[in-house]
Amino acid sequence: MKRLTLPPLEIRCPVHGAIAVDAAEAAIVDHRAVQRLRGVRQLGFSHLPFPGATHTRFSHSLGAMHLAGAAFDSVFRDQPFPTEARRLALRRCVRIAALCHDLGHAPYSHAAEFAMPPLRALGLRAYAPARVRARLDERAHHEDYTVAILTESSLQDAIQLHLGCSATHVAALISDDVGVPDDFFVQDGYDLRGLLSQLISSELDVDRLDYLQRDSLYTGARYGQIDATWLISHLARHVDDRNQVGLALDNRALYALDDFLLSRFHMFLMVYFHGKSVVYEEMLKRWVLESDTDLRLPAAAEDYLDTDDAWLWARLRASDSGWARRITRYAPYKVAFEEHGSAEQTALDRRVEALRHAGLDPIPSTAWGHVLGKGSGEKAPLYIIGETGRNEVEARTSARRLADLTPGRLGRPEGAGICRIYVAPEQLELARAQLAAVWQQQPLLLGS
Repeated sequence: MKRLTLPPLEIRCPVHGAIAVDAAEAAIVDHRAVQRLRGVRQLGFSHLPFPGATHTRFSHSLGAMHLAGAAFDSVFRDQPFPTEARRLALRRCVRIAALCHDLGHAPYSHAAEFAMPPLRALGLRAYAPARVRARLDERAHHEDYTVAILTESSLQDAIQLHLGCSATHVAALISDDVGVPDDFFVQDGYDLRGLLSQLISSELDVDRLDYLQRDSLYTGARYGQIDATWLISHLARHVDDRNQVGLALDNRALYALDDFLLSRFHMFLMVYFHGKSVVYEEMLKRWVLESDTDLRLPAAAEDYLDTDDAWLWARLRASDSGWARRITRYAPYKVAFEEHGSAEQTALDRRVEALRHAGLDPIPSTAWGHVLGKGSGEKAPLYIIGETGRNEVEARTSARRLADLTPGRLGRPEGAGICRIYVAPEQLELARAQLAAVWQQQPLLLGS
């Protein structure tokens, strides 16, 4: 009688339905480093303007892992591998990279990233020295911590034990700065690392394909309702004249790509840059920079795993700083001025100076929304494959695609900005009067 094979673990997801996780992957999901993400909200302070947005980096990471498997299957649907074990090793590496891509996020996601130490303090041995030498004394970012957790914590041993790849291979798909000492990604003479990395981080990656849908669901906003299934089913690969393998998209999915790019842009302007979310982040910075709290995130990977939203909130609760009290008592600064578009920084600076001249304490903030991510011109191109015998291949970056799509302001490289000035609630009326006087070129209103 044939031995009964147990089905894979299934995790219920409100976005994707049942997410299948095999036993080897489950060992990584259950690791402390991944479980920590249950305590880090996906959208930081965005649950304040959007009460439903309490979802976590953990649920997002599971969704990204699920989409990574589907994307891998789509890209290699006509590619035979020498053995099933070889195919499974590459597929698992991609899925675990997607699962782990956010491991390094600080408490409240991006809000506390400014409290990270210099990159040098992390002591990352997985980085190729030539790639990071110029920024060793610059502040580390969450991707650096992700690589540190993968390669400098106990997670690396779990990956080595359970998967057909190493933690360095997983990290290499997340960061270009990681050096790969072997030919794990080479198949039939072609290096697949670039292609597989694009599934994790590019202008059309599983990270964005998941968070747009997930954030739309939990915030109640509708902008992120994209056709991810159609996009993934039309993913392919392309080999250029230099034998470099890159990510491609069948041109039948171009309208879905258009919708995806614009949806992301609108989510940034309407959700991620919401005025209340932004001011809480700004007050958090003020608390760290202007009080004696001396908050610094641990440099050691194992110690960093003890930090999450509750860790930071406890420190805010224990602080006698006015900024900490405003945050924990939900008494934020209010918007005295807001302008959408491409306002000049000098105009904003003039308003801020006028408020300071009146004895007020303004908090200026400028957020830029881009249809394309920052540094898009440096990313590997997304190839658009034509229908004529699938021989007409155009190496278009998303930036060029967008320029064709939106000849107006959305297609400009600088994107669209939201400029705001916040003041204490008790100073709001005076601030607005002061700003009105500046705008009308009237004498400044001094005093209260």
